[in-house]
Amino acid sequence: MAAEETPAEAEPAGPTAADGIRGTAHGSAPTPLSVLDLVTVGSGSTAADALRTSVALARFAESRGFHRYWVAEHHSMPGVASSSPAVILAHLAAHTDRIRLGSGGVMLPNHAPLVIAEQFGTLEALAPRRVDLGLGRAPGTDGGTAAALRRTATLREGADDFPEQLAELTRFLDDDFPDGHPYRRVHAIPGPIQGTSPGGVQSAHRPPIWLLGSSGFSARLAGTLGLPFAFAHHFSAQNTVPALDLYRASFRPSAVLAEPYALIGVSVLAADDEHEARRQVLATGVNMVRLRSGRPGLFPSPEEAQAHELGPLEREFVDSWTANIIHGTADEVRTGLDDLHKRTGADELMLTSHAHRGALRLRSYELVADAYGLPTA
Repeated sequence: MAAEETPAEAEPAGPTAADGIRGTAHGSAPTPLSVLDLVTVGSGSTAADALRTSVALARFAESRGFHRYWVAEHHSMPGVASSSPAVILAHLAAHTDRIRLGSGGVMLPNHAPLVIAEQFGTLEALAPRRVDLGLGRAPGTDGGTAAALRRTATLREGADDFPEQLAELTRFLDDDFPDGHPYRRVHAIPGPIQGTSPGGVQSAHRPPIWLLGSSGFSARLAGTLGLPFAFAHHFSAQNTVPALDLYRASFRPSAVLAEPYALIGVSVLAADDEHEARRQVLATGVNMVRLRSGRPGLFPSPEEAQAHELGPLEREFVDSWTANIIHGTADEVRTGLDDLHKRTGADELMLTSHAHRGALRLRSYELVADAYGLPTA
């Protein structure tokens, strides 16, 4: 005999779209703090180890008042185990209760918009009013891997294609294709159609869309559409202020936001002493040298990084890359984050910490949380 169906619960009053986007600063932090997790796989560890660290880190972030926890789509990188954001987010949803969970981001050109609408509709059903859908237009990998993902050598991520894909995805999420459109009778499930069908009680709420970027294209598009914007300061620091200025100047109020809201991703490594922080940051630089030279691997230990002989151009790259990582003791990192907030006026700081061992990443966030006096559960 089939199990008796559980009656649908009344829809909670819940936050407005803007309330779900805008966070609250805790302790002495100048702005809400959040986490970007690349599910780093270090030398001597496995993807399973990295995913366990992600669960521990998400639960820690929730307990200390971090606003949201995002994972980012990457492919064909041995040191990054976040190729399937929706799968990871479903797992994190089962281990957390309050913190917002989202993609930072899903690379929209890699996927059919309907698939993304279905995945994030499912996540919304699993974690109601806790899910963010952050979208990027880069492939999140090399050209060959992107071609394998998309089943074509033509990479669609240009000025014309991305807004078109975004509009299609939005219509699937809202289930509002106009009459006569070829997709008018195609519905993303779970989705709004289940609430408007006879006997339907499902909420029409769906994850808010964020646009991600490292240049002016997405900044202008997010502003024009009145969407929240996330800028990748951690790998495009020279473009941060111009992009935020462009976003704010382009902003048009929408049903989602009355005023601009921009977060920036920031690479941070806090350690118990400055020497250890420098060792870990060098490993980050060597990891990026390997990646940029077409030799990606597991995230190296500090010992492996120190043994890597850097040529003059590689040394220049490492110095340039690590200059944008706020690192040191807890007090030094807090000062660096405060200064960055003053320079950019960002509405939220999303911290990403990289190290070859999960315990070191967790410790980095613990030190930041303590430095700002964030609440404890």
